[in-house]
Amino acid sequence: MAAGNHCTVTEFFLVGLSEKPELQLPLFLFFTGIYLITVAGNLGMITLIGLSSHLHTPMYFFLSSLSFIDFCQSTVVTPKMLVSFLTKENIISYTGCMAQLYFVITFGVAECYTLAAMAYDRYVAICNPLLYNVTMSYQIYSSLISVVYIYAVFCASVNTGFMFRTQFCKLDVINHYFCDLLPLLKIASSNTYISEILILFFAALNSFVPVLTIITSYISIIATILCIHSREGKFKAFSTCSSHISAVAIFYGSGAFTYLQPSSLNSKGQAKVSSVFYTTVVPMLNPLIYSLRNKDVSIALKKILERKKFM
Repeated sequence: MAAGNHCTVTEFFLVGLSEKPELQLPLFLFFTGIYLITVAGNLGMITLIGLSSHLHTPMYFFLSSLSFIDFCQSTVVTPKMLVSFLTKENIISYTGCMAQLYFVITFGVAECYTLAAMAYDRYVAICNPLLYNVTMSYQIYSSLISVVYIYAVFCASVNTGFMFRTQFCKLDVINHYFCDLLPLLKIASSNTYISEILILFFAALNSFVPVLTIITSYISIIATILCIHSREGKFKAFSTCSSHISAVAIFYGSGAFTYLQPSSLNSKGQAKVSSVFYTTVVPMLNPLIYSLRNKDVSIALKKILERKKFM
């Protein structure tokens, strides 16, 4: 019997991303490729930053943290999704479902605020370069990322805790490819009003605060860039901003589209497609957007490869 339940639901059946038999193998191969790129890109970035002493700066500290979050988020969701493409009945235990939900929320919230911290770091670097070493000291940026993880765990604990109080008696089929809040609420047999209010509250809070931080930071950044006389300097700065904003728009857009609406209006296809972006596509793209186009990272990678050649 599941904890917090008066019913006998001990496992759930995940419908998966698609129920069409002819799409199962192509989707399996496609998402396997995405997952391998995600793992290689994010773990490679963490390793590269760790081995390269000149990358031991606040900006790359945040990049390393973001890579860790993306790797974990993808690993929590993607392997189970790949199983659904190969099996007729993709079963997950009640405890496993709640654990997956807990970590999905934790890493999702952590990514929201890490992106905001990165925007703030760029704001300080561009708008107040003389005070950068003081404002973004080791104590400050390590404290920032610590608060991000602590708050993410708090959000996950509250939402998952209320989900444990929800009863599942009649239906045990989750029309999704992983255990997410809204699909679980749709099959609940008890009153879910408080849980839905909590979801809307945390979704609004975790969108508004980071987005406001990002927008405020970039308004100041753009104003500073416009005062730069060098065309090359302006182009380089704007290029960096556009890459960051693109990733932010994809992540926040897909997340808000999924969570910032009542569950009754969230259609099956919309939820799955938007979830794919922030659980699988964004974790793959982030190493490319933030790192592989960065000259410092390219130089660090070349140095490590040259070092191996002479060993």
